[in-house]
Amino acid sequence: MRILLFFYLLLIGLFVGYVYNYQTTDSIEREWSENELTGNMDETYVMVTFQVGIDYWKRSLKGFEDAAEAMNVSVEYRGATQYDVDEEITVLEQVIAKNPAGIAVSTMDPRALNPVIENAVDAGIPVVMFDSDAPESKAYSFLGTDNYNAGVEAANKMAELLDGEGEVGVITQPHQLNHQERTQGFQDTIFVEYPNMKVVSIKDGRGEQTLSKTAAEDIMREYPDIAGIFATEANGGVGVGLATVANNRQDSIKIISFDTGKGTLDMIEDGVISATLAQGTWEMGYWSLQFLFHLQHDIVEQENDSMPLPRFVDTGVTIVTKENVDSYYPQ
Repeated sequence: MRILLFFYLLLIGLFVGYVYNYQTTDSIEREWSENELTGNMDETYVMVTFQVGIDYWKRSLKGFEDAAEAMNVSVEYRGATQYDVDEEITVLEQVIAKNPAGIAVSTMDPRALNPVIENAVDAGIPVVMFDSDAPESKAYSFLGTDNYNAGVEAANKMAELLDGEGEVGVITQPHQLNHQERTQGFQDTIFVEYPNMKVVSIKDGRGEQTLSKTAAEDIMREYPDIAGIFATEANGGVGVGLATVANNRQDSIKIISFDTGKGTLDMIEDGVISATLAQGTWEMGYWSLQFLFHLQHDIVEQENDSMPLPRFVDTGVTIVTKENVDSYYPQ
């Protein structure tokens, strides 16, 4: 009888424990659901760039949209149609006038947009920079590549391709901060680490294939022994590739480009471009939206007037060559 009573008490105890655990778990799940970090579809965040038609922005926009879907908010994409800072300023002013929940901006000029960005922040609109920074602006954060280090990576790869010897050139956009930093990292590394190499020419390709092709042909004419060219952006890389093919120099000049547009990947596949640096562009867009959402909803800790979010987030680069190019084509 005592044994039977013991088993009854044991079963009752197990049942009570089960019910308690179920209610506790259910309560935690309900509490999590009620406090889930989501907004509403009336809450609109805007991405602003320049040259809106180029393929480069697609991955960043996809990250921005993926984060918006996760947070249950709306997004828009606006920008200058050309490589024109005045047009981008006008577009940004138009966006601010609509009082969005937040703005992610990539700028072609590190200072020109500063007054407009200040107006947005002063009006209570959170702003973060991505891909190309305006470091003296009131933007809360910059999410993008450590561009100086990317230039270092490009220089080391170029030295590997040339066995540490030869004249090299750069095709860049000298008025844009991220390209300035890539060029500086490349120059400094060649100068310090590779005494038998020399950067003999730096030219402006303005982010256009035709102008970059012309700039590369100028370098080839001025420096007949040129052994390598580093293009700090994708259109420039394709332009340099076209120049080497047109002048039958594709076998003698090593090209390192930037980003992973189809034209660049095809030229790597064909052996015209030796390597390119792939940026974390999806991450730039995704975390830009996340940062803006947290700023808009005041889900940040701020002490002693310090910045509420990291001022810089490095989204990284990887080197793409013929060996791994297939994995960078859209699936």
